[in-house]
Amino acid sequence: MAWLGLGLLAMVALGIVVTGLPAFLVLLTAASAGAALAVLSGTVPLALLSALPGRVINLLETDLLQALPLYVLMGVLLDRLPIADALFRTGLRILPRGAAAPVVCGLGLGALLGPMNGSVGASVLSLARAIDPRLRASGVSVPARTATIAVASTLGVVIPPSLVLILLGDAMLSAHTIAVTATGRGERVINTQDVFHGALVPAGLFLAAALIVAWLTTRRVAEDSAPASTRSEAETVTSRQALLAGVSILALLLLLGGVATGYFYAVEGAATGAFVLLVAGAITGRLPAPALGAALSEVMAITGALFALLMAATTLTLVLRLLGTDHLVGDWVVGLPGNDDTVVVIVLAIIALSAFVLDAFEIIFVVVPIVVPPLLIRVADARWVAVLVLLTLQMSFLLPPFGYALMMVRSTLKATVPLGALVRALAPFLLAQWAVLAVVLAVPQLVHVGENPADRVRAPAVPLSPQDLDRRLREMVPPPEASDPALRP
Repeated sequence: MAWLGLGLLAMVALGIVVTGLPAFLVLLTAASAGAALAVLSGTVPLALLSALPGRVINLLETDLLQALPLYVLMGVLLDRLPIADALFRTGLRILPRGAAAPVVCGLGLGALLGPMNGSVGASVLSLARAIDPRLRASGVSVPARTATIAVASTLGVVIPPSLVLILLGDAMLSAHTIAVTATGRGERVINTQDVFHGALVPAGLFLAAALIVAWLTTRRVAEDSAPASTRSEAETVTSRQALLAGVSILALLLLLGGVATGYFYAVEGAATGAFVLLVAGAITGRLPAPALGAALSEVMAITGALFALLMAATTLTLVLRLLGTDHLVGDWVVGLPGNDDTVVVIVLAIIALSAFVLDAFEIIFVVVPIVVPPLLIRVADARWVAVLVLLTLQMSFLLPPFGYALMMVRSTLKATVPLGALVRALAPFLLAQWAVLAVVLAVPQLVHVGENPADRVRAPAVPLSPQDLDRRLREMVPPPEASDPALRP
């Protein structure tokens, strides 16, 4: 029945693309179908499904999940308060006048707001509201606006301390624990902070490359037919807006930088930022009761969708493990020919294909727990693998014509963009992405900048035969009689 799990994964991908139903509903449907078939066929005892409530409770007891609604609240408040407008106008005022300035400002705004918007889909919706009107008023063409918003919406995938990195860090902790237990390697299991630190240099490289590409490729592009008065109005900034922009960017950099570098915990940092924004909105009168109620309703809706997705994915992964799909995939990955780099590239290709139909959270909750543990059994550098997964996700979301971010932007903007023009606008950013991914793949030391050498592997891995590896993996799954007293003799 292990092959049934692969069919369930295909069912999830097809269901999300064809039906348009919420992802958590598709995941629950696939999990229910798989569990029913497994029980009816006698492959899985019904009593084993009683492990689900315990898994969900353990999941929700994770302290790090408290940061999710707080970061979402920060993103919603930044979108509703005049901070985004002040930052954009001030950036236009500082940069030399030209066609490149609005695009550079849009990417910079995406780098600041993206880490708090949640998934790529949520980032597209938020950044489309925050950036598109300002780019349009500045005279940026439709293909350039589409490419800018798409690239900006994926910055939250790689720039710490985003929600994507927080959840991937938790998933990598579980995957690395399985790999260390299975192989007996003497190394410290990575955590979310390790993923933050590992992503700092690659994220900085790509952000710098994207800003340079935007400046070089658009500074000589003629502006479209937007009236000069409209462009002048977009570039006007008051002293109050400039002060607000300066204070906001300093506070955001201190807060996000402090969390990313480990000076603050993610939950405390998010709580501090949300509290400051709420107080600022109340004092300035920008958050009257109706606006505050609407903002909190949006936060609850986004947070509820995230937790529903998390619990649905937990249900599906339990069914996949009961079916033995994780062992099937693990045997494939462990048995792949070639060196470690070849195996990493193959697994990254699987994740890249998944990103055509799944959002970042869905991949982290469903795909990563299946393919990453066996990968870490062969490749000891978990921090390097985590960063490569992030870069691969970001790249896949932008690949035309089916990149998830591209489809979301084209749907949100409701603008017809010829594919050729869109590809030309995106091509320089894609080349920059591929270059950063290739550099990190070739130079793993980039993700270990500033790392304490004592945290690296302290004892060499013990080579295991396929039989020993399979035995250790199976020992980690308790037999049915150990999980339910009713099944004990």
